[in-house]
Amino acid sequence: MSRLADTTEAVQLGMGRELLAHARGPLPETPHGELRYLAECLTEALADALRVADSRGRRLERLN
Repeated sequence: MSRLADTTEAVQLGMGRELLAHARGPLPETPHGELRYLAECLTEALADALRVADSRGRRLERLN
């Protein structure tokens, strides 16, 4: 069960990284407005979540 959880987490983190890279690409050319602001906030929130997950993973590796 633990391996399944680790695999699922790895897949989700990978998808998050791909989505973040894809979302950040066109943002600089997007006209200013509410949708752009929302997209920028979402990409920053995703970046923060990925940073926390990566940090958690590194801490867990040191414990094992």
